[in-house]
Amino acid sequence: MDRINDEVAGLLQEYADLIAITGGDAFKVRVYEKAARSVGGYAQDIAHFDEGELRRIPNVGASIAGKIEEFLHTGVIHQLEELRLKVPAGVRRLTTIPTLGPKRAMVLYEELGIGSIGALAEAIRAGKLQGLRGFGAKTEENLLHGIDLMQKTGQRVHTDVAMGVAEEIVAELSTVGGCARCTFAGSLRRMKDTIGDVDILATAENSAALMAAFSGSSLAAEVIAGGGTKSSIRTAGGLQVDLRVVRQDAWGAALQYFTGSKAHNIRTREIAVHQKLKLSEYGLFEVETGEKIVSADEAEVYGRLGLPWIAPTLREDSGEIEAALRGELPEPVTEADLRGDLHTHTDLTDGLAPLEEMVAAAAKRGYRYYAVTDHAPNLYMQRMTDEKALAQRERIDRLQDSYPGLRLLHGTELNIDPEGNVDWPPEFLTGFELCLASVHSHFGLPRAEMTRRIVRACENPHVKIIAHPTARIIGRREPVDADWDEVFRACARTGTALEIDAFPDRLDLPAALVRRALGFGVLFSIGSDAHAVPHLDNMRYGIGTAQRGWLTADRVINTWPIDQLTDFLRR
Repeated sequence: MDRINDEVAGLLQEYADLIAITGGDAFKVRVYEKAARSVGGYAQDIAHFDEGELRRIPNVGASIAGKIEEFLHTGVIHQLEELRLKVPAGVRRLTTIPTLGPKRAMVLYEELGIGSIGALAEAIRAGKLQGLRGFGAKTEENLLHGIDLMQKTGQRVHTDVAMGVAEEIVAELSTVGGCARCTFAGSLRRMKDTIGDVDILATAENSAALMAAFSGSSLAAEVIAGGGTKSSIRTAGGLQVDLRVVRQDAWGAALQYFTGSKAHNIRTREIAVHQKLKLSEYGLFEVETGEKIVSADEAEVYGRLGLPWIAPTLREDSGEIEAALRGELPEPVTEADLRGDLHTHTDLTDGLAPLEEMVAAAAKRGYRYYAVTDHAPNLYMQRMTDEKALAQRERIDRLQDSYPGLRLLHGTELNIDPEGNVDWPPEFLTGFELCLASVHSHFGLPRAEMTRRIVRACENPHVKIIAHPTARIIGRREPVDADWDEVFRACARTGTALEIDAFPDRLDLPAALVRRALGFGVLFSIGSDAHAVPHLDNMRYGIGTAQRGWLTADRVINTWPIDQLTDFLRR
C-alpha cells in the first residue's frame, strides 16, 4: 500500500522541478530535491505528523515542513498550485525526457512553442532546433534517443508502483462480504520489469458488492467500464486496473489463464487439445462430453495436463513446458531463502538514514548478516574520504555488540573507471570485508572498451561482486553495450558474483542475462541497494527477477550460511 510519504515526496520533487523551470535559485532546487528524497525514504508514515515531527526528518526545514503540514490538512500546497499556473503542463512533461533539463524545456516552449514530447520529436526531425542556442546535433541525437526510450516503456509503470496499487485494492476487496478469494494476476504476478495494467481476480457467488466496492475505491480516479463480472478503473496516476469476478469452482483455471503469459497459455491449451481436452478460464473440459474435469485449483489444472505446478515467474514459453515434461523444472530462489543483504547505503554518502537505523531495520527482518556498502571517493559528489570510511568501520564494530545474531560486514561500493580501475589502493581495500564495484559513468564506451573495463574489474582480487552490471535505469537509460558472454566467462573464471540490483528502476542484471549467465557457472547476489529503511523491502522485486532468470538458491551467495559466505569473500 502506498504511503502518504510517497505522495508528498512527489509534490516536493515537482516543486523543485517547477522552480528550476521558472529560473529559480539552484540552491533552492537542491534543497527541495533533498527533502523529497528524505520524505520518500523516511521509515515512519508521516500522515499524522505535526510540524515539529516533520522537522525531525532529515533535510526538512521550517518552510518545507509548513508546506507538508498544509498538504496534510488541506490536500494542496498553495505555492505549488501557483507555480503550476506559470508552467504549461506540456513543458512539465518535456522534463521527463532523459537528458532534457527544466531550463532547456522552457527554452523550447518560449522560443518554438514546443509543449509536448511528440511536438519536440517532429521539430527535431524537421530541423527546427538548428541554430537554437544549446541545441547542437549531439543534443538532438540524445533527445531523440531519450524519446525513444520513453516510447519503449510507453505508459507502463515500474513493478513497485503497480504492486502498491494491486495490494491496496486486494486488501480493500478482501474485506467485502461474500469475497472468498482475491489476488492479483497478469504480468504483475509474473513480476515483469514494467507493468502495463493490473489484473485483479476475485471469487464471489454474487459479484455486485465487489463491483461496487471496486468502482468506489479511493484509488479509482475514473471508472472506465462496469459490468456484472468485469469492471475497469483508472488511478490518478493513469494506471488501468481490471477486476474479474469468477465462481469459486473456477478459481484455479481462471488464475492460470489470467496470469498468462499469452504464449504460455497457448502451449498449455495445445497440450490439452492433444489429450482431447479443452482448457479455458472456466476450467478443463472433456471435448466429447463437455464435462468439467478440474478448475478450482491451479495445481490440479497443471497436474491433469501432466505437468507440475509452474511458478508464475517462469510462465513465458521460454522452455518451462519442456523442462516440466522432463522433470527438470528449477525450484526458483525465494525471499525466504535470503539470509542477508550485501548492498546498502547510509547517510554517510547518498543514503537517507543513519547507520544505526539501517542496521536495526535489517535485524528486524531476521537477517543473519548485513553489509554496509557506502560509495567510494571517486563518486565525487558523495565526498567519501579514507577518514570517513575508517570512522564508519569503528562505528560498525561498536554496533556489532548490540546485535549478536546479526553479523555486520563493512563494505564499500567502488566505481569502475573507463580503464577498469577502482577507488582506493589495494592496501586500503584489504580492510574491507566486502567490495562491490559498479559502472557509474562513461556509459557510452564502445563495446570492446566497455567489455574490457568490466572484465578488468572482475580480475581485481578485492572485487567480489559487480553491482547493477548493465547500469540500466528502466525508461531512462539503456544498458551499457558489452560482450556479456565474455563478462560471464570472466566472472566464472575469477569467482566474481554478479548482482541482481532489486531497486525497481534497475532490476539489474536483467532476467534474460541472468539465465544466460547461469550457463557459464556464474554466482549471483541479490541486493536491495537500499538508501533508506523502506528500500529494504525492494528484495521482493530482485527475487522476482531472479526467478524469471531461473535462478536457484544455491547459486545466490546471500542465501549461504555466514561461514560459507565469509570463506567466499576472503578467497
